[in-house]
Amino acid sequence: MTTPIYTVRGLVKEYDGKTVLRGLDFEVQQGESLVILGRSGSGKSVMLRQLNGLEKPNSGTVIFDGIEISSMREKDLYPIRRRIGMLFQGGALFDSMTVEENVSFPLREHLDMKEEEIHERVRLKLSLVGLEDVEDLMPSELSGGMKKRVALARSLAMDPEVVLFDEPSTGLDPMTSALIAHLIRESQTRMSTTSVVVTHDIPLARHVGDRVAFLRDGTFSFLGSWEEADRTADAFFADFLAGRMGDENAS
Repeated sequence: MTTPIYTVRGLVKEYDGKTVLRGLDFEVQQGESLVILGRSGSGKSVMLRQLNGLEKPNSGTVIFDGIEISSMREKDLYPIRRRIGMLFQGGALFDSMTVEENVSFPLREHLDMKEEEIHERVRLKLSLVGLEDVEDLMPSELSGGMKKRVALARSLAMDPEVVLFDEPSTGLDPMTSALIAHLIRESQTRMSTTSVVVTHDIPLARHVGDRVAFLRDGTFSFLGSWEEADRTADAFFADFLAGRMGDENAS
């Protein structure tokens, strides 16, 4: 067994008195890709934001590489976040910046690098996601798939140990979604990163995930391998995987 990069215990998150996460307990192993599945509004993105301190839980702990981050002050989280990349659901590119400026933004913010080093790093990360000669383009000149690929390059710019993916295929056609899935897996293999991928895209999930968790009613009703998932006795999860209409009360 490898050493967990994340250990989460008793994670609870509430909004206006509504409990979204109900005492989540799980670990993410170094080097693995853990996929989090669930219906829209189930709290998948809420859970993901706890893993880099973007939101604080109401109770419970998030431990990253032996460091408890769930109660850290914002300024103390900076060194941790340099080790964690994140691909936001909409890509979150800066519309007023070129592709080069977008990808280099975290480098300029957090590292003391020479200009030629920054340009080379940007070129390498764009090449990793299959993009060349786009550095001078603006986001408005890119297709939806190209924007996601630029955002992926930016999430990899700092050579992170962990990358968090929030619905990476949202708004993309099936062929582009398949490309994004391939690039996620390829980047993980080439950079030896750990990944946590939130999605409801089953083909993408199967391509990139080593293990899968199903978030329902604020807890994981399933957490295990794909082989175990395909044999699950959880009728609702089985319906979700098969794309069938399911009984909300099924277990």
